[in-house]
Amino acid sequence: MANTITLKATDGSTVQFVDEVIGSGAMKDVYFSPDKSYVVGFFRTPQDANAKDRLHNITGIYRDKIFNQPGGDYWDKLFCWPTKLVEWEGKLGVVVPAYQKHFFFEGGKFKGKEKIGKWFASAKLRNRFVEHEFKGTWLTHFHMLIQIARAVKRLHAAGLAHSDLSYNNVLVDPKTGTACVIDCDGLVVPGKYPPDVVGTPDFIAPEVLATRSLKIGDPNKKLPSIQTDRHALAVMIYMYLLYRHPLRGGKVNDLDPAKDEELSMGSKALFIEHPYDTSNRPKIANMAPSELPQGDVEKLPYSICGPYLKQLFNKAFIDGLHNPALRPTADEWLTALVKTTDLMQPCQNPNCEAKWFVFDNTTKPRCPFCGTEYHGQLPVLNLYYSPKPGVFKPENYRLMVYHHQSLYMWHVNRFIFPNEKLTAEEKRPVGDFHFHNGKWILINRRLRDLWDKDTDKKIEIGQAVELTEGKKILLGKNDGDRLIVVQLVNN
Repeated sequence: MANTITLKATDGSTVQFVDEVIGSGAMKDVYFSPDKSYVVGFFRTPQDANAKDRLHNITGIYRDKIFNQPGGDYWDKLFCWPTKLVEWEGKLGVVVPAYQKHFFFEGGKFKGKEKIGKWFASAKLRNRFVEHEFKGTWLTHFHMLIQIARAVKRLHAAGLAHSDLSYNNVLVDPKTGTACVIDCDGLVVPGKYPPDVVGTPDFIAPEVLATRSLKIGDPNKKLPSIQTDRHALAVMIYMYLLYRHPLRGGKVNDLDPAKDEELSMGSKALFIEHPYDTSNRPKIANMAPSELPQGDVEKLPYSICGPYLKQLFNKAFIDGLHNPALRPTADEWLTALVKTTDLMQPCQNPNCEAKWFVFDNTTKPRCPFCGTEYHGQLPVLNLYYSPKPGVFKPENYRLMVYHHQSLYMWHVNRFIFPNEKLTAEEKRPVGDFHFHNGKWILINRRLRDLWDKDTDKKIEIGQAVELTEGKKILLGKNDGDRLIVVQLVNN
């Protein structure tokens, strides 16, 4: 039976672990605590003074900045963050909370294994190996990505870069739509602590690959930073939604496979869906059946992700691919993901794997995944804001309606956004939509100043208003409250 080792952490607290390796990564051997509430990972090679200082800062000042502030408990679920340091037999170790149970496969061929993101981001792996019950829906993938973008935004706001952001360092659970960023002991502070790694293949920024051969200290050498994180985040979002890599197409840049890889992902990287340069389009004939239909950019183009994400994919993989300063920020991705979820509709085909799709702004909406056309009346709510009293302007923001959908305060007021700062009151639905007796209605649950502007009649709490073509509904009279204008799609 394995021994239990008891140590004093650098902060003076007691740390225990069972002397039996449960896993080994590229740099550390990992041990469970006796109650399995945390793990201890010991670096196999000695860490220099700079590395120790970096880790002290990650477990100290930077952890305090994020977790020990008002609302800090929100971040506990989005990060698996090192809490303290220990030393044992001349090796430095980090103490990290154990992963939550839903980040392990509950059954199937991977029972007990971690839900590492690669299983859900590649069509080949997803289609061949992942059982249906673990795949989630397209909507839950959006919910996962919202959490990842929110976590990366918080890192960058603290001045930190992950340096190795990839589907290997993010745990996901598509069933619940949750995610958690891991391997935070490798965080870098740009300009202060150099990165330990350059990243994971598929997620390394082109400029890092292109200058990899240059020596450390060369001013032209590019190392992981917040800007390279932004590239990795864009790749991850693209892959979790479309199950293919944005740069791995059919173009060959060199006959030597290693050189071709370096060029194709580095200095000559090209978006597979570039609107003008089609030379890197994937070759369907060379694909395995398990890579289809997701690998076919003609059948499932990136435009199915909606206008907000399409715009950011263009910024990431066209404008910013070789110009890091132009890459979208994590905050931009977060906003676009949230607004896109408000454009989503449930597919009317009960056998559709995706279950949801983004409204395509046509009079005959169709699920791109299974081809099922939406039939019936579909309300589209166009949101307007008021720059000054009595004046309303369109906001480039829409809310699609479906049966039993909820209306929230971030729909009502443009100064409220669904993030970690929401109060418990702001998280509660303020209204809900229903298809009742052949009519679409909005029931007011908690809004004090909901008005039918066509009749200039107040809709009291508990009352309903019918959604008809051109109907104008004022959601409130506070600063930032919006006006809804209803548009009906009939098919």
